Amino acid sequence: MADDETPVAGSLLAYLQAADREYLVELGMRRGFGTSEILVRQGDPTDHVFVVLSGWVRVFSSTANGHEILVALRGPGDVVGEQAALHGWQRTASIQTLEPVATVQLTSAQLETCLRNRPNVALAMIRQMSERLREAENARVDFAALDVAQRVAAFLSRLAQQHGVPEPDGLALHMPLSQQDIANRVGASRRAVARSLAALRERNIITTSRRRIVIVQPDVLDAFAHSE
Repeated sequence: MADDETPVAGSLLAYLQAADREYLVELGMRRGFGTSEILVRQGDPTDHVFVVLSGWVRVFSSTANGHEILVALRGPGDVVGEQAALHGWQRTASIQTLEPVATVQLTSAQLETCLRNRPNVALAMIRQMSERLREAENARVDFAALDVAQRVAAFLSRLAQQHGVPEPDGLALHMPLSQQDIANRVGASRRAVARSLAALRERNIITTSRRRIVIVQPDVLDAFAHSE
């Protein structure tokens, strides 16, 4: 995995030792995708999963009226599409690349064999799923308890805690995150998200540039998200 990126916190590969990681990666077929390519499409039948080795993807669902909901962002080390593949379900969400992405594709049979033969991989999968359940629970609480500006702040705060890269001016989010992605995640309009980001910039809590956000004051951002 010399050419791949360091697995992100909470991902499947992050929980694995080198031997199990290499076994899993070598078990499947390496595939590369360009920017904005669809890996899987909501509603399709399925028999495979992807392990992301480098780059970022967005997982999203589309409602009957055409509204898009951002379910999650997934990066290096994450496995995506595993629930549908393991259960034989139709895809409940689509997965699209945000930038060039390198993956390993495994069939559901290959993944099941790996989980049976490698207990450490099975345990790592459980831990990744637990992280995702906690992520989903936090999102539900945010929708019920916070206004739009607070939901934006809470979302950025959690991304910074999980994936922020320390830089001289703060914690940088290196995934290519757009205002529309944030809006689709927090259940708000793009205009409302733009106003929220502007307010955070004016307070010097964050800085933004094209698809790049730096959390200048992480503690203040977290406090703002949970202020009454």
